Parts: sequence; C-alpha cells; structure tokens
Amino acid sequence: MKQYYKLLLLVGLLISGASCKKYLDVTPDNTGTLEYAFRNRNEAENYLFTCYATLQQFYDPTSNVGFTTSSEIIYPNNLTNKPLNENGFNLIRGAQNSSNPGVNWWDGENGGQALFRSLRRCNIFLENIDKAFDLTPAEKARWVAEVKFLKAYYHYYLCRLYGPVPLIKTNVDISAATEEVRVKRAPVDSVFNYCVQLLDEAIPNLPPVITNQAKELGRITQLTALSIKAEMLATQASPLFNGNPDYASMKNKDGQLLFSTIADPQKWKRAADAAKAAIDACTANGLKLYTFVSPPTVGTLSDELRAELTIQNTVTEKWDQNPELIWALNPTFPCQGYATPRLTPKSAVNIFSNPSTFAVPISTQELFYTANGVPVNEDKNFDYANRYALKTAGDADKYLIAKGYTTINEHFGRETRFYANIAFDGAIWYGNGIYNQDQAYHVEARGNTSLAGPKDRNTLNITGYWPKKLANYLSVYDDGFQPIEFHLPLMRLAGLYLLYAEALNEVGGPTAEVYDYIDRVRARAGLKGVVESWSTYSKNPNKPTSKEGLRDIIHRERRIELCFEAQSGWDLRRWKEIQQVLSVPMQGWNIYETEPGNYYRPNTVMTPVFGLRNYFWPIKDYDLTVNNNLVQTTYW
Repeated sequence: MKQYYKLLLLVGLLISGASCKKYLDVTPDNTGTLEYAFRNRNEAENYLFTCYATLQQFYDPTSNVGFTTSSEIIYPNNLTNKPLNENGFNLIRGAQNSSNPGVNWWDGENGGQALFRSLRRCNIFLENIDKAFDLTPAEKARWVAEVKFLKAYYHYYLCRLYGPVPLIKTNVDISAATEEVRVKRAPVDSVFNYCVQLLDEAIPNLPPVITNQAKELGRITQLTALSIKAEMLATQASPLFNGNPDYASMKNKDGQLLFSTIADPQKWKRAADAAKAAIDACTANGLKLYTFVSPPTVGTLSDELRAELTIQNTVTEKWDQNPELIWALNPTFPCQGYATPRLTPKSAVNIFSNPSTFAVPISTQELFYTANGVPVNEDKNFDYANRYALKTAGDADKYLIAKGYTTINEHFGRETRFYANIAFDGAIWYGNGIYNQDQAYHVEARGNTSLAGPKDRNTLNITGYWPKKLANYLSVYDDGFQPIEFHLPLMRLAGLYLLYAEALNEVGGPTAEVYDYIDRVRARAGLKGVVESWSTYSKNPNKPTSKEGLRDIIHRERRIELCFEAQSGWDLRRWKEIQQVLSVPMQGWNIYETEPGNYYRPNTVMTPVFGLRNYFWPIKDYDLTVNNNLVQTTYW
C-alpha cells in the first residue's frame, strides 16, 4: 500500500521540463508500480533524471529572485503584451503577499516550482534504488550521490527564500498519524548543517568532472558539490542567517527558536575552508579564468575589444570551451532578445523579434569602476559632479564609443567590465554579424526615430541601458533574430575566488591572500590590485586596509563581476544590504527625447518597495490552515 501510494503521488506531481538534454528530463511512462520503476538499470536511470527535472526549471531568470530583485534589471509592468512571467520583477514593487505569494517555491505557483514535491521524489529514489538488480556498485554510488546533492540543493534553495523550513529527510508513511504529516520548520542552522552533511556524503562518489560530455554534461560533479558547499556555508555565516536580531523572536509553536541569536564567527572559518578546498579541486582539474581566443571569423581586435570580449564571453562562451565554468544547467538562457537593442534598419522593422525590454538603471551602471579601478564617486581624478555633462567621442574612444557621437562624461574612462556588461546610447556593439572592428555597430537610443529607441509600448527600453553581457556577440539581430545560445553560469571560478576572499576577510581581516584572490579577478578585467588602486586613485586610500573597508570592496567586486548572472540578488539578501539598495528611486534617461541635452536627464522610472519583511517569503495562508504546526514568517 505504501509503495502504490507513493507511486500515485509521484505520477501526479511530475513536471514537464525544458532541458535541451532529454536525459536530464525524463518521466517514466506506463509505470504501474515502484518495482517496475526500479526493476532494472534503465528504468532506475529514468527515475534518476526525474529527480533532476525540477533543477532544470531553474534556468528561467524570471523565477530567480537573485535576478529579478537584484536592482540590476527593471522590467516594465505596463506592457500591453505579457510575454514573461512578471511575478518576480513585481516583488520589488511591493507585490508580495501571504494569500497568494509571488514566485512561490513552496507550493509551485506564480513562477516557482514545488520543491517539496521534488524532495519526495529524491527520497523515493533513495528508498528504492537497491531494487535495480543490474546496477553496478559504482553506478549506484554515483547516482545516490547525485540525488543527495539534489536533496541538499533543494533544501538550500528553500532556506534562502523562507529561512527555517521543514527537513524532508525521509518520506512520511501513508499510515502515519496526522500529527506526523504536519511537519514543522527546522532551525536555519539545522537546515544548513543537514545540507552540508548530504554534500559531504555525496562528494566522494561524484566524478571530479564530466568526461563524456556528449551524454552527461549537466550532471553533478565533485567540483559542483564542493563549490556549492562553500556557497552554502558562506550564506549560513552571513548576517541574514548568522545571529540576525531581526528574527531573534521567531520560534515554532513549541517554543523552539528558529534563528541563532548570537553571531558565530567560526561559521566564516568553515566557509573559508570549504571555498579553498573547492578552489584547489578546480585548479587540480584544470579550471582557470577564461580568456577570449579569437575564432577565424574575427579580424584584428584592439586591446579594448579583446578585453571586452574576454569579460562578455565568461558567460556566453560554449560550455565545453569555457575553462572557468564550474556549473550550469542544460537549458540555455532564454532571454537574449530582451537584452539586445536594435542596431540595424531591418531590426527596426522587425521590432517584434526582440522586445529589448530588460532595462538597466543608472545606479547599476554607476556601480562599475572607473578605468582606475575605484568607484566613480571615490576616484579623485574623475569629475563626478559633472558626470552627466555632454562629451563627444574622439578617435581614442572609437572602439568603445562611436567616434563623433555625443554622450555623457560618465560613459568615458570606465573599466572594461562596464563596456562588456552594459550597452548605452553611443556604445559600440561588436559582433551582430560584423567582425571588422572599424565597421562595428553602435547603439542609437535617443527618441522614437532612433534604431534602438522606443517604438511602441511593448518594444522599448525604459532606461536607455541594456544588459549587454546577456547577449552573445555572435548572435545576429537584423532581419529577424538568430541567437547563438549559451548557458548562464550558476557557479564560475571568478565568483568562487571572491567568495573565498570574502570569507577570509571575515575570519581575519585583510591579508596578502585575501588581496591575491580579489586581484586575480581584477587583473583579468585589466585593473591594478586593490591596494595599489585605492592608494593611488581613491579619495579614501586606506579603505582596503581595514576589515570593514575591504568588506565593502569585496561586496562591490562580487556585484560587478557577477552582474546580471542572478547572483547579486542573493548576495544582497544574505549581506542584509538589499533594503538599502532598494531604498532609492531607480532612474533612467528621457528615452523619448532626441537631443542629447534633453535625453541625458535622470528620470525616475520606478520607486522600489522593499521592507524588512521582504527578506523572507511568507508561507501561503492556506498552508498554515492545513498544517497548524507551521508558523508564519515573522513580519507576515
């Protein structure tokens, strides 16, 4: 009876996936019993991939709050057409509620996936895998390890959203008493510790890397598990979870406290050790920071464009040719058309090929450093007060800004990552089918008569900035859109370096090793080291010499390096900084104006709404009625 019940539950809850690799998105057909589902290796492998199926749904950035609430992208909510699920973007407009939560990963509604169902699937696999008689011990050990990773990751994802969540270590028997079915929240430290325990059990039996890429790319490796373990521990050590006074009173109905009341600095030591172990494993297996290598189709490149393509291609390079990529999902990034401006007359006619509606606010472009490697408002050689004054590009700027084009001071003299990440009015857009750098396209965004300017309510960019990093330079938008697909990284080596630097700084403050790992990332971006840059160019030259100052620098480095990669929203939450970031209006330019003097005037396009209660999701009111052992998230 127990087995039949579980099978019926499974069949009813399996979701269809969007993976480009069918082997990671399989639902068994005509399955009558669990004995059949695990009767042999082939059927058991199919069931393994049903455990992966939910993971493949994480590819959609519109359901990832690390992307939609990062302050990096504004998506207009007044479009006539609704091509995207807007729930995630509307969260920073104050749309969250407990009656019908947006991006609900608890129940699988409004853009979220039902992760508790996924956990039940994982448990069914672990309970029944021994029934596959022709499975070799090595295969069984690996598959069990993969499912343990998935269990850990699904719990971790829930914890980042909801804080304390129930631990689904085993499935509840159908004959269990009602009270056993009504699970309660576990303390956040218990959740993190259980996730790490699962990863520690899994890591020895996972392959270091995928060798059979044609058949297995996308499956979990040791490097994936080691790196995610480091991220988990850094999240547990961060202020949102580590002695957070805002949730000190949150407890279960039996009085059990759900958050630690005192910050434990040793959690940062665990995170640092885990990050170093992950880095060492990556190095031993040949991973390194990506550098662009020109294909035969690309002609001579200036130093500026080559450096820019190195940064842009850390994300958009082919999976099997990117030595920096630690983990990505099989489905490709689905929103290139939202990040690409119109560059040609034919694209302006075919406006419905690409909505171009992912708009970057002025605050995000100002996040990036000057060419001197310090913030624009700290650089003593940068005229910050006149950053919006008009300036015309000359010959020295022609590979970054169109020669003779008038834009603003703030678009000149910026670091490489600025030009690789963001397209703006007058910016060079290398690629799009043209690989002669002297004939490269540039963005024209002023007024509705310009190529990239607003044409109608559905194909406009409301700030005048595009997230260029999310478009492959080989994709072509002309007479229609021909995208060259890529996989958005979930973890890459530069992010792991900065995670290690962050944890080390929290453990012991600035050291040579902390500087080294930050500077490795900065050097790839063409910048001098942190200490040299601040001492030479900053109005605050001693900032990197204190733990607090270096913490601020590391946080900014992560936001710059991982911009648009669905990481910053999670980081800002765990640091308890997102409320500050979203406390100011989000601005763009006057996109309907054609004259530079009128266009380049900051215009508020959205005022975010984010309060203390928005750090964690509410549980749906109905769920609290069904299970009276659950307590609502504090402030909801």
